[in-house]
Amino acid sequence: MNPANLGIPSTIPQGAPPVRHYLQFSDLSTDETRYILARAAFIKAKFKTFTRHQPLVDRTLAMIFEKASTRTRVSFEAGMYQLGGSVVHLTTGDSQLGRAEPIEDSARVISRMADLVMIRTFEQTKIERFAEYSRVPVINGLTNEFHPCQILADIFTYIEHRGPIQGKTVAWVGDGNNMANTWLQAAALLGFKVNVSTPRGYEVDEEIATGPLEISASSYETYSDPMDACRDADLVTTDVWTSMGFEAENEIRKQAFATWRVNTDMMAAAKPDALFMHCLPAHRGEEVDADVIDGPQSVVWDEAENRMHVQKALMEYLLLGKID
Repeated sequence: MNPANLGIPSTIPQGAPPVRHYLQFSDLSTDETRYILARAAFIKAKFKTFTRHQPLVDRTLAMIFEKASTRTRVSFEAGMYQLGGSVVHLTTGDSQLGRAEPIEDSARVISRMADLVMIRTFEQTKIERFAEYSRVPVINGLTNEFHPCQILADIFTYIEHRGPIQGKTVAWVGDGNNMANTWLQAAALLGFKVNVSTPRGYEVDEEIATGPLEISASSYETYSDPMDACRDADLVTTDVWTSMGFEAENEIRKQAFATWRVNTDMMAAAKPDALFMHCLPAHRGEEVDADVIDGPQSVVWDEAENRMHVQKALMEYLLLGKID
């Protein structure tokens, strides 16, 4: 039976705004990113004063997890409920992207039943293929290559504590992983600098990191000595030495990264009011000393909470656009 005979549209209505995805930090413009950061402050203020803010009533977020998570699930799920929407949670056994059925078919089906899709998976190509066939916005909850929602939260946290990040210096100490890649994109987009220090063999892959952006010397510099990377930095940040999916390399990485542990000496080399961040979970005594992550310059708990607020602003924007 032709749906048109029942008065049911079989396609997306004409005149509907184009679907926007957030698969890497560079998917939004500088102005759009600044809007979301400002909007996150507005939404967080509502949350802190117990003021209802529910612009996404009757909207559904589908969350697909091929990588386990605590913060990503709680922040997206709680955030969507607070916005008035509902959540469908799918794990690896429920979805198996590209195994039980092609990714393209999963995208066609799920995007007809949900208004937003968040995916946390391994290869960036998986989420890109899903987005290509999705009728609704797709958000990257983490891939091997990028972690845009986390860096959005980190930048929001910096602004909250120290004001604009433009012109500031961020020291990245550790693995040249998805976090480092995303920091480089953010620096190019928002006008700050990232000092990167990684062990030899674990450098940032510039071709992956840059994406559509041009990463210039004004926004990115490498250092063989992590102490030099931290010198006069406004923010020092790191991540675990062994990301999910690389567990077989754990012992080798522990040896390679031994002198890349963020300690009090590195924080002392940074500016006196420098902040410390970590996306969590953290291993005290490995990538960071307990004295640092539990010390007065650490803002990791604000950083963790702010995932929820920036993601609420992001979901609102992807579905409703700018709100005056």
